[in-house]
Amino acid sequence: MNRFPFFQMKTQLCFIALILIGGTVAARAILKTNAPAAAADRHGAAAQPAHAAPSGKVTPEDGPHGGKLLRGDGFEVEVTIFETDVPPEFRVYAYRQGQPLAPADIKVGIELRRLGDRVNTFAFHPQGEFLRGGGVVNEPHSFDVVVRGEHRGKSAEWTYESYEGRATIEPEFARAAGIRIAQAGPATIKESLVLHGSIKPDADRVARVGARFTGLVKEVRKQLGDAVQVGDLLAVVESNESLRTYEIKAPQAGIVTERNVTAGSVTGDGPLFVIADHSSVWIDLNVFIADAAKINVGLPVVVRTVDGGQSVELKLAGFLPVAAAESQTRVIRLRLDNHEGRWAPGLRVIATVQLPPHEVPLGVKTGGLQSFRDFTVVFAQVGNTYEVRMLQLGRTDGDFIEVLGGLEAGERYVTANSFLVKADAMKSGASHDH
Repeated sequence: MNRFPFFQMKTQLCFIALILIGGTVAARAILKTNAPAAAADRHGAAAQPAHAAPSGKVTPEDGPHGGKLLRGDGFEVEVTIFETDVPPEFRVYAYRQGQPLAPADIKVGIELRRLGDRVNTFAFHPQGEFLRGGGVVNEPHSFDVVVRGEHRGKSAEWTYESYEGRATIEPEFARAAGIRIAQAGPATIKESLVLHGSIKPDADRVARVGARFTGLVKEVRKQLGDAVQVGDLLAVVESNESLRTYEIKAPQAGIVTERNVTAGSVTGDGPLFVIADHSSVWIDLNVFIADAAKINVGLPVVVRTVDGGQSVELKLAGFLPVAAAESQTRVIRLRLDNHEGRWAPGLRVIATVQLPPHEVPLGVKTGGLQSFRDFTVVFAQVGNTYEVRMLQLGRTDGDFIEVLGGLEAGERYVTANSFLVKADAMKSGASHDH
């Protein structure tokens, strides 16, 4: 038994507060973030030269095109990532003493060293005023960059950091903060589909009662809402032809839902009474055309009133042959026993259909999802380092979600308290590289 639960809880709360405040010496000691290189003046001529950091990497200047300006032996290159109306791609501009060089006179190669020992290489060819890299610079734009350039027999090599969405957290502090890790892999998606509908009278149990002969209504015995049994007297009519009176009786048990007659009126061709037996009702469920292919006869469905006061589990029937004109949806009609009278016609209902389980090759727990820029992400873990992974997502059941891209099977990712990792990664100030 844990004898010190209060002490541990207090330690976790203090740690979380340090993460979120992020301004004290203690917080900085707990979470070591990877801060980006500081930028100098954006105009190449006025900026200070790039200098080597203690690690041997350089701190680039900001170039005229908003990229990273790197100075070499008698020439400079500016590395940009262009992504306006195209997938992200490298574009490199070359200069000599601040003056543009012809792209054909420069040779450039770039190597991206990503977290987890993954390496991407890019070759370049001249296009207009720049050198264009072959291939897409995939998200996240977080890597160590190695640039190699050559001009008129002189070569140079630069390495610099370009990180985003990255944080370093020591294992003991991750455990204290409740950060949990899982390995991405196959998942079972138990998807459900929510349908809307309404309760309607069972048309097979609705009787429209009229007069056999035209005549004067002498007496009306039943009112709207009255319960009737088979053979109950509804009205008395005097025939115009024989001047004799005859009785109109209930052909079935039920409730008087319509009364279109009063004493002294003359009968016509329409029904005088409508009697509905609500011991059985219909549930009409509307299905959007895009969802119709997911529906199979026999699937379990739970139908609830809108207020959630009552529910019933049924099996799906087939579609009606005619769509609902007003909503342009297909209709599934279910028959429901209503002897207790709890399901009144006209009630709106919500139905949850349990679709067949779907095995997906790659899925993650939804509890680990976070928003980052315009993406939904998880934080991958490599050692003590955490980094965003931008996801392409598919189906979900609320617990797991299908991953279509952005994460590889076998990668470890944060499943709980990922907001703490995000908060620390955002503190680094690293921005999306262009």
